[in-house]
Amino acid sequence: MAGFEKLKLSKQLLKSVAELGYNTPKDIQQKTLNRIIGGQDVVGVAPEGAGKTTTYILSTLTRFNHAPEGVPKVLILVPEKEDVLAVIEMFDRLNKNKSIAIVGLYVTPGIEAQMDALAEGADIVVATPDRARAIYLKLGLNLNKMELFIVDDADRMIKKGMQLPIAELANSITKAQHLVFTDVMHSRVEKMIEPFMKAPAIVEIDELEETELAIHHQLLYNVPNFLTKQNLLNLFMNDEEVFTKTAVFVNNQATAEKVYQSLHRRMDDAVGFLNPKFFDVNGYKTVEEFKSNADARVMLVVTENNDEVDLSSIPFLIHFDIPQETDTYVNRVTNTNDNNETIALTFATDMELSLVKKIEHATGNKMEASALPEDLVIVNESKARTEPKQSAKKEENEVGSAFHEKKASNSKDYNFSASKKAAMNKKKKHG
Repeated sequence: MAGFEKLKLSKQLLKSVAELGYNTPKDIQQKTLNRIIGGQDVVGVAPEGAGKTTTYILSTLTRFNHAPEGVPKVLILVPEKEDVLAVIEMFDRLNKNKSIAIVGLYVTPGIEAQMDALAEGADIVVATPDRARAIYLKLGLNLNKMELFIVDDADRMIKKGMQLPIAELANSITKAQHLVFTDVMHSRVEKMIEPFMKAPAIVEIDELEETELAIHHQLLYNVPNFLTKQNLLNLFMNDEEVFTKTAVFVNNQATAEKVYQSLHRRMDDAVGFLNPKFFDVNGYKTVEEFKSNADARVMLVVTENNDEVDLSSIPFLIHFDIPQETDTYVNRVTNTNDNNETIALTFATDMELSLVKKIEHATGNKMEASALPEDLVIVNESKARTEPKQSAKKEENEVGSAFHEKKASNSKDYNFSASKKAAMNKKKKHG
């Protein structure tokens, strides 16, 4: 693999990376630095720790070979104050040209000090979108000579609802090169960047651990929202022949109660909680009780209420929610029995795909993306947002619509391969 000397970096920057012990560029740097330095718009998709921040800092510093003007030429947007400070610290480590003025903008009591810092001269501005927009509207941030517009952690920005200030700032810049970095690419990221990025080069890096963990076979279902997750779970659980014993994981009690009510309407006492918090719901004191109960088909496990549990011999593990702690997920899907044919299904919205990437990185295994069943009713986004305000009766009708009034025997097209269907049918003995 080529070293940094093969990239279009100045001697000063080559010396800086060498002093920091960076002997070999990471994949994201190998594949994007020359494109960026050459002036191309780039979208870099790579997991946390892949070197995205160092990539855009190096490409930014290549613009300042001469004495800076003290007018903002580069605007870097990051999600939070801590990110602003971390990026500025990285600039300090790599930048030998101390005449370059770098100003950080983030929400803090009082806005005047940051406006004064900009007025004194700033070449590079590192900011949260909301604070940058607020100071721009006060005429304190000059975007007239902006040459480089960078959005880092785009998927996190969307989770925090920062699309509007990002779009307004991008639209206020007459002409600039645009760089976007994100842990994961999905439709909401595409929608946010489409107005200001024209035919960018999209560079995607999948960095997995070299050592693959022994885990259950994983299937990933990318769904648009919570209600579609409910419909998908109901559709699967309607098949008693395949889904004989299933552990369903949710992150908190509130979600668990919604999932329980949805399943209980059709499954009665075949669904129950592990260690229920309330006496008036069906449940199991132990996993063994669930396994030994011939009528029990679904065990709801609430992450916030339960420590590690023994999931051996349960044929299906469904993550309705993905836990925030990657280790929690990995411990559940680790295969401790070579003969175990357990299948792990994960339901993930676009907002959860970054968690999926972290899991794949930790396990050294990519989840197999599965097409959504043809019979699945996909709830549109507007209905999903208004659903909590609707009556319980309306919600019942909505979830029930996932079945299209078909008989259970006619609702089994899950787009599994023939081999997977055969493996699933073997699990009937677990009933």
